[in-house]
Amino acid sequence: MEVKYTKHFLNKLEEIFTESDYVLRYEKGKFKSGYCLLRDTQIAIVNKYYPLDGRINALVEIIKSVELNTDRMSDKSRKLYQDLKPSQTPAT
Repeated sequence: MEVKYTKHFLNKLEEIFTESDYVLRYEKGKFKSGYCLLRDTQIAIVNKYYPLDGRINALVEIIKSVELNTDRMSDKSRKLYQDLKPSQTPAT
C-alpha cells in the first residue's frame, strides 16, 4: 500500500488507534525510533515534535508491529489496518 504524507492520511491512522484498545499520545521525548510502545498498558507514544511525515512513518511502524483488535473498527479503518499489516504466511 502506498503511504500518503497528508494530514488526512494521518487522521485515518489516528482513527485506527481511536477505534482499537491502544491509546495514542503525542509527547516530547528522546525516542530513538521516534516513538515508544508500552505493550503492557497498550499505549503508543509518538514524539510530538516530529513533522507530519515522521508521525505517519512512526504510526505505520507501530501498526505493523502490534496486533490490534478489529472488532470495534469501522470498515474503512479495518481495511486500512489490514492493508498496512504485513501478510502473515503460516510456517510450514
